[in-house]
This record gives sequence, structure tokens and C-alpha cells, in this order.
Amino acid sequence: MSDLAAASTPVLSIEGARATIRLNRPKHLNRLQPDDLDALLQLFDRLEADAAIRVLVLTGTGRAFSAGYDLGSIAERAAGASEQQSAGSAFEIVANRLEDLGIPTICRLNGGVYGGSTDMALACDFRIGVDTAEMFMPAARLGLHYYTSGIKRYVSRLGADNAKKLFLTAQKIEAAEMLRIGYLTACVPAESLDDEVDRLATILAGNAPVAMRGMKRAINEFARGQMDEDAADRRARHSMRGAEIKEGIRAFSEKRPPKF
Repeated sequence: MSDLAAASTPVLSIEGARATIRLNRPKHLNRLQPDDLDALLQLFDRLEADAAIRVLVLTGTGRAFSAGYDLGSIAERAAGASEQQSAGSAFEIVANRLEDLGIPTICRLNGGVYGGSTDMALACDFRIGVDTAEMFMPAARLGLHYYTSGIKRYVSRLGADNAKKLFLTAQKIEAAEMLRIGYLTACVPAESLDDEVDRLATILAGNAPVAMRGMKRAINEFARGQMDEDAADRRARHSMRGAEIKEGIRAFSEKRPPKF
């Protein structure tokens, strides 16, 4: 994927059932500005409203995925924040919205991921990274107490010990360690990145969207310790009478791919 001519807010492209959002400030390693956060929320709303979109890929332009939120913006927000406001609240809203998207999401980690963008990637359902990727969370070095939902996401995805290592030491880790602790779903050479992302995106786009949406919601709720079991049970019962299971069983018996 080539760099775009000029830096901009995130760029959306759609090909069939797959949408791709590309962070697009390569000169500054896709460091996120307040305008980028606003644009991402608008793009998420647009994708949720389009039933033809079955999977989202989030990636970066250039040699890094993202350097995180602009430190100058954090400092400005911190200086003007009241006790009820969090300096990271705008970023937190975007990460949480990404996690709660109904469609499955893949983070295509084309390079390093730093600061708040480590949580944005973690908010995706899958993370496929190049074998030269690296990550670090510098909150302790900056004197920043990270926002609560981000800490919860780290702990629920990676475990308390790994979350402590990453948050409290603020040490950089390489791709092999990212894979070992479960931060990466898969780690591949750069030349194989697109093939691996395409393979997973094709699988996800071909599965039953309503069933996936409901199961993703239940899994995320359970990971946060706030699962609505009654709602999940209702979705499960409804699926037994829905069109998706009829097509799925018919396709299985006819030995063909289902058409959802």
C-alpha cells in the first residue's frame, strides 16, 4: 500500500464487503490529532449504518501504525481539565466505540504501535502485525494515569501480569513478545501481511453477520465483567428461528459456502 500524497484525517476505502480505514499522517508516524478522533467516530457511524459492510480493517500509512495521541493535545486537555474530565476522554471514547462496533475488526499493524494507539489496536478483534513491529506504553514515564477502560482492556486481553509489565515499566517490546503475550493474533513477514489480512477478512466477511454481532457483543461484555445474560440468551433463541441458521444448515448439507 503506497503512501498518500498529503497528510489528512483517516481515509476510508470500501471494496465489496470490506472497509479499510487508514490513519494518514505518515510524516509523524500517524500521530493522532483531535480532528482524527472526530473523523474516526464519524466513519464508525457510517460503517455501522451500511449493512453491506461485513468487516473493517484498520491500518496506517507508511512505516508505523500509529504513534498514539498527540502529546501537545494531551497537555492542553490536562491543563484545562476539571476533576470530572479525563485528559484521555476523547481518545477513550474512540477506542471504546471501536471495540463495540458490531462488525468484526482487524488491525493491520504495518509497523510500530505506541501510546494510546496500543489500546486502539487492542480494541480491534484481531491484530495481524509484521515481524518488525514493536510497541510500548509510556504512561508511567509521562506521569499519566491511563484511562480506566483502557486498563481494563489490557488486563482482560493480556492478563494482569502483562498489563503491569507494559504499563509500569514503560518498556518497549518486539513483535515476538507481542505475539507471545497475545497482543498479536498473528505475526508475519512484511511481504505476507496483506495476504494474511485478506485471508482473515474473507473468512469474517463470509460468516453470518447477525450471529457474529451477537456473539462479539457477548464476548466483550463478559470480558468487561458486565454481561447481559438475558439479552444474550434471547439472541441465541432468536438465532434458532432466524434466516441465517436456515441458510447455514442448507449450505452445509449441500456442501457449498453459505450466502448470508
